Amino acid sequence: MMTKNIMIVGVGGQGSLLASKLLGHLLVNQGYDVKVSEVHGMSQRGGSVVTYVRFGDKVYSPVIDKGEADVIVSFEVLEAARWLEYLKPGGRVIVNTQQIDPMPVITGVAEYPEQLIEKMDALGVKIDGVDALPLAEEAGFSKAVNIVLMGRLSRYFDFSVEAWEESLIACVPAKAKEINLKAFTLGRA
Repeated sequence: MMTKNIMIVGVGGQGSLLASKLLGHLLVNQGYDVKVSEVHGMSQRGGSVVTYVRFGDKVYSPVIDKGEADVIVSFEVLEAARWLEYLKPGGRVIVNTQQIDPMPVITGVAEYPEQLIEKMDALGVKIDGVDALPLAEEAGFSKAVNIVLMGRLSRYFDFSVEAWEESLIACVPAKAKEINLKAFTLGRA
């Protein structure tokens, strides 16, 4: 199998590292060679965070270059646009349609760009947009947006739901298992 590349992008505190851990666990259990690499900006201050997940028969590098990502999973709209140049032609963006103002917008130095999803769509990008926050809240925890998005991502793999759930259970604390399973199911639906 050729190497496949998935980027998980968001801002600090959204759970992108847990999402990449879950995905890495799943892929290893499916028998793939997997490399996961984390790049932190000012993650503690709400800055941009990106994780690379690469898998295949043999993966030599954890880094994804521009134009190589098969899928970008974005926890926020502006982050999807920020990392779009990494998407390969024909790739897919799974995006939480929530907008989180970056510091320049909060301080009034800049304005949040308008109609980003429409602009990406006009470029011919395959976009799967989902308002993940209400689904996470329905599951019982607003911070489960990351797991809602992993549920959405699962729709594009041939792995069983049970395999995803097994990895989810292995990666989250026992006390959070039911909420996360529900968030995953809502995201997949």
